[in-house]
Amino acid sequence: MGEKKFKKAKGELGKQQFVSNLLQDMQALEYMLHNQFFETGITRIGAEQEMCIIQKKSFKAAPIALEIMDFLKDMPWLDTELAKFNLEINLDPRVFTGSALKDMEAETNEKLKIIKTELAHFQSDILLTGILPTLHKNDLESHNLTPRERYKLLVESLSAQLLGQAFELRIQGIDELLLRSHTPLLEAANTSFQVHLQVDPENFVPYYNIAQALTAPVLGISANSPIVFGRRLWHESRIALFQQALDVRTTNEHMRERSPRVNFGSDWVHNSILDIYREDIARFRSLIYPETNENSIETVLAGNIPRLSALQVHNSTVYRWNRPCYGISDTGKPHLRIENRVLPAGPTVVDEIANAALWLGAVVGCAKEWGDIRKKMSWEDVRDNFEKAARFGMDSKFTWFKDKKITVTDLVQHELIPLAKEGLASQGIDSGDIDFYMDIISQRAKLNLNGARWQLRAFTKLKKETSMDEAVTVMTSAIYENQSLGKPVHTWELPELKDLLDYRPGNLRVEEFMQTDLFTVSKDDLIELVAKLMDWRKVRYMPVEDQKGNICGLITSRLLLRFYSQNGISLIEGKKLHTVEDIMIKSPIVIEPSKSIIEALQIMREKKIGCLPVVTDGELIGIITEMDFLRISARLIERLEP
Repeated sequence: MGEKKFKKAKGELGKQQFVSNLLQDMQALEYMLHNQFFETGITRIGAEQEMCIIQKKSFKAAPIALEIMDFLKDMPWLDTELAKFNLEINLDPRVFTGSALKDMEAETNEKLKIIKTELAHFQSDILLTGILPTLHKNDLESHNLTPRERYKLLVESLSAQLLGQAFELRIQGIDELLLRSHTPLLEAANTSFQVHLQVDPENFVPYYNIAQALTAPVLGISANSPIVFGRRLWHESRIALFQQALDVRTTNEHMRERSPRVNFGSDWVHNSILDIYREDIARFRSLIYPETNENSIETVLAGNIPRLSALQVHNSTVYRWNRPCYGISDTGKPHLRIENRVLPAGPTVVDEIANAALWLGAVVGCAKEWGDIRKKMSWEDVRDNFEKAARFGMDSKFTWFKDKKITVTDLVQHELIPLAKEGLASQGIDSGDIDFYMDIISQRAKLNLNGARWQLRAFTKLKKETSMDEAVTVMTSAIYENQSLGKPVHTWELPELKDLLDYRPGNLRVEEFMQTDLFTVSKDDLIELVAKLMDWRKVRYMPVEDQKGNICGLITSRLLLRFYSQNGISLIEGKKLHTVEDIMIKSPIVIEPSKSIIEALQIMREKKIGCLPVVTDGELIGIITEMDFLRISARLIERLEP
């Protein structure tokens, strides 16, 4: 965020003072651009590596970031993230030439190794992935918010601006996710590899517009986030999840347009970086406030370089996928950067550097080859391509120059890789490194296999063989093993259940274990209907719920058998029609989703029951039956076989 110290605005006066500072910063930036204060003639690159902390045995999130930070407090390149199970490392900026890409890979691996060494003391490790497949909604509740003032203020400010009752996720892919949360912490499910490219002020507009056009194909070929809470959604679900997790808007009866804070933009940039900042200030109010007394106008008029603290903080809370950045180089001169935020973390460090090489090289190469991209394709096509890439990844088909329809793989393989090679070569990047990283991208395109496609294939295969939790755990363990070996994702084999020898479901919470695809009845339904439904669906238990989804009873196959033995088989032909309410268990024993499955097993054993409806505040959200435990027992017995 640039600034480390934040505070709550002291009433309207405090907010007005911040806005005054923000407008001063804009005026100072415009003055510096007009009077050529900025560093030119040198191109630097940098990156930020986000990561998940996982438990070694369960491969689930480990909320121990603060403990690791205490051990590594002398490492200025390490920082916390919104959730306690995430960390971020900031890579050194380096001149974009020679061995810059290979050096970036080596630095990333070196810093990750330092973190991994400390994590070993906690029986934990790190995983690079766009969204951790074993992550559960409970991991994204307020108890896992990193206790830093800036995060607390950010969450409070977003919640205060919320127009609806809750933050909502509505994402549909192969499966569907409909979920609400009372905290924007859902955003913490995302981890990325954010790449920075320094550009001269006079090149900012053409480079930024080309970066926007390239977002879709680069995202499509590098997608790595298809699984969220056991649901197969978009190939890069981070895009939808991030926007919706921070979206304070709600549906209404009118047609007023409101922009989400997470956005791709609304048009090409036409004049300068100021276009973007002006639009963002006009559309979005500030969320947090830095502790600064800098008068940027006085600073710049004195010939010094201002930090532009207010502008940088405001910019940090407007989440463009290609974000403009202002910074001050070690030379003391200010510079401008484009930050690519679409690239996911993982699947391996070498995959990440290959993704970065493609984007960096293509931006430079395409700028030299294409010139003004606005003359070659419409903004609407660029925006549409971005949405397609997020949804369908490598399976997308884009609208390109002259209304040409082209697949991601063909566009990357035949047009962008050659231009990226030219761009990298023009920067003086070592030819061997160019060939190495571009070959990784080329092989992905040829084999039609990136991280998202691998995960979708792996999870779909495993889900047919075992429970959802074991499927995501086995898959995550395979990601961990392949990542440890540094193998690019296009070389990975699909995992097998036998690959994970130490799967331990005992620590599962009920919400991670329960069935959520429920068939229910109401108390006014005919018993004949219930019998048919249970026969058709091969189930032994049928929850009874009211119109608001609250549980009000339970029907079991034993109750049906007893009823039919006393009343005969054909009930519809008789004079009296019997309903569910006549025979249902009116106060069934239930369990909360936060309980462990060991507790659920103990309740079922002690009460001699075969089913536990899962309930939150009276609302039915799932069910556990003895068949679920039988499946786990069978898998554990199979694992004991040599």
